[in-house]
This record gives sequence, C-alpha cells and structure tokens, in this order.
Amino acid sequence: MGGGPDKEHLLIVLYEPEPKHLTAEIKRRFPYFDITYFQLNVMLGRHGGEASKSVPKELWQSATILITLSALPERPEDAPNLKLIHLFSAGVDHYITHPIFTHSDIAITTSSGIHGPPITEWIVMTTLIASRHYATEYEWQKQHHWGTERKMLTAGTDWVGKTVGIAGYGSIGRQAARVFSALGANVHAYTASPRSTPASRTDTGYTIPGTGDPDGTIPRAWYSGTSKASLHAFLSSGLDALIIALPLTPSTRHMFSTAEFDILGRTSLPSKKSRSCFVINVARGALLDQPALVAALNNDVLLGAALDVTDPEPLPRDDPLWDAKNVIITPHISGLGTEYSQRAYDVFMVNWARREKGEKMFNLVDRRKGY
Repeated sequence: MGGGPDKEHLLIVLYEPEPKHLTAEIKRRFPYFDITYFQLNVMLGRHGGEASKSVPKELWQSATILITLSALPERPEDAPNLKLIHLFSAGVDHYITHPIFTHSDIAITTSSGIHGPPITEWIVMTTLIASRHYATEYEWQKQHHWGTERKMLTAGTDWVGKTVGIAGYGSIGRQAARVFSALGANVHAYTASPRSTPASRTDTGYTIPGTGDPDGTIPRAWYSGTSKASLHAFLSSGLDALIIALPLTPSTRHMFSTAEFDILGRTSLPSKKSRSCFVINVARGALLDQPALVAALNNDVLLGAALDVTDPEPLPRDDPLWDAKNVIITPHISGLGTEYSQRAYDVFMVNWARREKGEKMFNLVDRRKGY
C-alpha cells in the first residue's frame, strides 16, 4: 500500500478560495506533488452534478489524488489515474449510489475525527439553552423586562447526576461524553459492535489531541447491537438526553420513530432525573422519523429537541417541524468553524504520510458498510 516519491497530481476541488498557506504546507511535506486548485462556483450547489461537470475533463484525467467536498468525476473511467479521494465531510451517505462508489475500488477517506469540538459545543449550547430556558430570558432582555415570575425563575435545571445517552460513540460522541462528564452527568454509550473489553473501547481513529475519550473509560454503561431489542434496551436505561451521532445507512434510516420516542418519554425509572428526554441530532435528519418526532414534541412525549439536521435539507418553510414545541433548529452548521479546513487538510496529510509508510489510513470508507 506504500506510496513513494513518484510524481502525484493532487487536484483540490472546493468552493472556498485556495488557502495558500495550507497548499504550501502540503507541497513542503510532499514536494513530489503537483497541486491544482479548482474553485467551484457555490451557486452550482453542494451535492449536485453540475459542480462536477464544471471541472475540466483534463483535470479529472490527470489527477491521481482528489480532495473534495462533493464534486466527483461522473464515472470511474473519467479519472483513470485516480488512486485516492479524500472527502472534506465525515459522512458518505450522499455518495453511496455514485458510480465512483459503486463501480470502482478507488480508496476513499473522510474527514471524520475533526468535528468533535465544534459539534460538542453546539450540543452543549443548545442543551443549556433548553435546560436553562434561555430563549425566554433572551426575549425578556429584548423587551427590557426584568423577570420576576417565580415559577419560571426556578424552572432551570443542571446536568449533575443526569444521564446522557450517546448513540454512536465515535469522535463526536466521545467529545460530547468528555464535556457532559465534566458537567457531572453520567454517560451511556451505544454502538453497533460489542465493546466488551478495554481494548475494544479504545479510539483507534484520527483524533484532535486533548479531545474525546481515547480509552473509552467515560461511559458508565455500554450497550451494543443492531436489533430493535438492543436499541430499546439502551433507550430504556433512564436517559435524560439522547445524542444521535450515527452514520446514515439503509439500516439506520428512521431508526428513531414513535416506539423509540415513547420509550424515551417514560419517567418510571428511578435513575431518570427529568420528566422526559431531550433529543439532539447532529448526524443526519433521516435517522429520525420526522413526523413522529413532531408528534412526540407536540404531545409532550419528549421534553424537546435540538436539531442541526433535518429531512429534507433545506427544511421547507411550511414544514410542521419549524413550529413543533420546544425545538431548536439550525441549518447543518454545528461542525463548521474557522478551524475546519486546517483540520480536514491535516487528516489528508497524516493519511498520506501513513500511506507512504505502508500503514493503514484513517477513515478509510468501507463500501459494504456505507461509512
């Protein structure tokens, strides 16, 4: 799997202007790279074929490495020399029907591992907005109103002793666990594969130093499985909040629906501190049955929800989710920030260095699993 000093043509196809300090760093580390930066027109759309068609054919034909967010050659034969695609995203659900995905064996890596800090801060921000009733307090401020309503003033709650369930214990889930643990909460983890030994709970992926749960020691309880029964056992463990950080695959679509929300809404467990559960989705909107979520919110089955993703995106202006009770919606921005590009490029550089040494790259997509 080793690389070497042979000439490589790195084609970077992104919407932002070229970050010349970063492309210069790539050239410094890998002087045998020829680098072409092609800036896309943002008006062509983030996940459409028009962006790909705007790339000159000769660039696809000569490229041996591609860094991109959404622009891929239409067919594998359009890029006959391509050996690696590095995606600026963590998920690949947008690409699983693309011919590059279905009819080629070109290695694909993602930028998974860089999203933990910003997404966790978004999770904490929205969760505290809800638990401390900040939206109401902000309205008071705009009205120049000094609130004196005793019921409202004493309604806020903290997270000490509460239980936060994290479905998907990757880099995002582990950083969320780190922060909620610091707030005094207990953490329950849920993964598809069993994590029955200390070695199996360690994080072997790309990580930002000083973040996450490298040894997998934070969760008080660990649940695993792919059946409804295993999922329901996790959801029945007395969760005050549920963070969804799972990949979207055919098997996880609408994984959370009426039955799951009803379980989360139960208050009979002595370990449960709140009267219901607050649901946070930072993964993909289609993991949730959205009409079922709206019903659960409006019928007070759930305490509320914080959603950075919806189904579809953008969310239509007349969608009932906008007006559901106690919901916070943002336009898929929780993972973004000024540090994003630097970190996404770093994943690529770390990976190419590993490839040169014959080591397995981080975040190598398994086409059979869909992530």
